[in-house]
Amino acid sequence: MTANPHHVVIVGAGFGGLETTYRLAGADVAITLIDRRNHHLFQPLLYQVATASLATSDIAWPVRYLMRDRSEVTTLFATVSGVDAARRAVLLEDGSEVPYDTLVLATGARHAYFGHDEWEKWAPGLKTLEDATTLRRHILVAFERAERETDPARRAARLTFVIVGAGPTGVELAGTIAEMAHHTLPGDFRNIDTRKARVVLIEAGPRVLAGFADDLSAYAKASLEKIGVEVVLGQAVTEIDREGVVYGGQRLNAKTMIWAAGVRASPAAEWLGAPADRAGRVQVADDLSIPGHPEIFAIGDTVMINAWNGKPVPGIAPAAKQQGRHVAETIKARLRGATTGPFRYKHAGSLAQIGKRLAVIDFGKVKLRGAIAWWIWGFAHIYFLIGLRHRMAVALSWLWIYVRDQRAARLITQGSSKVVG
Repeated sequence: MTANPHHVVIVGAGFGGLETTYRLAGADVAITLIDRRNHHLFQPLLYQVATASLATSDIAWPVRYLMRDRSEVTTLFATVSGVDAARRAVLLEDGSEVPYDTLVLATGARHAYFGHDEWEKWAPGLKTLEDATTLRRHILVAFERAERETDPARRAARLTFVIVGAGPTGVELAGTIAEMAHHTLPGDFRNIDTRKARVVLIEAGPRVLAGFADDLSAYAKASLEKIGVEVVLGQAVTEIDREGVVYGGQRLNAKTMIWAAGVRASPAAEWLGAPADRAGRVQVADDLSIPGHPEIFAIGDTVMINAWNGKPVPGIAPAAKQQGRHVAETIKARLRGATTGPFRYKHAGSLAQIGKRLAVIDFGKVKLRGAIAWWIWGFAHIYFLIGLRHRMAVALSWLWIYVRDQRAARLITQGSSKVVG
């Protein structure tokens, strides 16, 4: 490394941010990696923490540990509050600044409640480990409180679980909660039959897994209903409060509601005064740079770009990694005085688990469903985990669930038995 290497600041240690960091190894750069959390999260399996299948440590790794052998990388545990593009400085919440030569914004997304942010209090989403452990607590406490409830109507409400949004996260949550109620928990309780729990999946659109082929979507719906999920399509939720939800003009009393219906990008567009779409995603140039600011890149859920055969790139982990790889190659090319072409997304396929033995996979020309899709889904996720210990731990947990229908992470944390609601 030269005496004054090119300084690259990367905001966000998710899939895109880490991939950029990894791909810059060996380049004449100094890297500052900033994240408001101290860990990288394998978000595709976050719902399994929320449903007591995996522990938090199975899907998250300290960023400092991941960067321990990269002496050119400085990790900052800090919250970014803005960007001063004119002075090329990242502004931190504590009032300090981090200067940059090149900036990569990989700041992800947050929940979107379509103008009803007050719903978040009653129907939390699932984006962080804190979200997952909070949801796990809500789900498990619902059964515990139902065990003590003597009023039939209130007991029914406590045993009703509503998931809003039937994308991959909503489908995976609904299927796993239903299987937990029907197969994992029945022998644990004395006053309730957990198999009578209602799991209701509500989708405003005409089908589940809208991003999949029609036949796979139909298969997923039929499979969900077979394992006990009530699927409601073409009905938008119009109200959420402490007592339940309203959809299609009718009220459903429930004590556990989960939001899986939409996301909104981080405020990166606001920081830069850059054009954005309705979800707040920055509209970037074809090389993933900000128009008018070639030294600033944005990737992952932060951006909107039509680089998938003219279609928008999906907000999934493989896309973020491909974008991170492209940005790293562009930075290295610029340091050599060269250029790279536009970013083009290559879709490897879409995967979604329905139950412990059911999944759907859409590879385009090849479509798989059922048990074989579930095995491929499992191997694919284990492959992308970091470290042998995590791969073995997750594999053993899934094998135990597969064989015994038991979930070892059924721990109620973040409080005592004194639960409000």
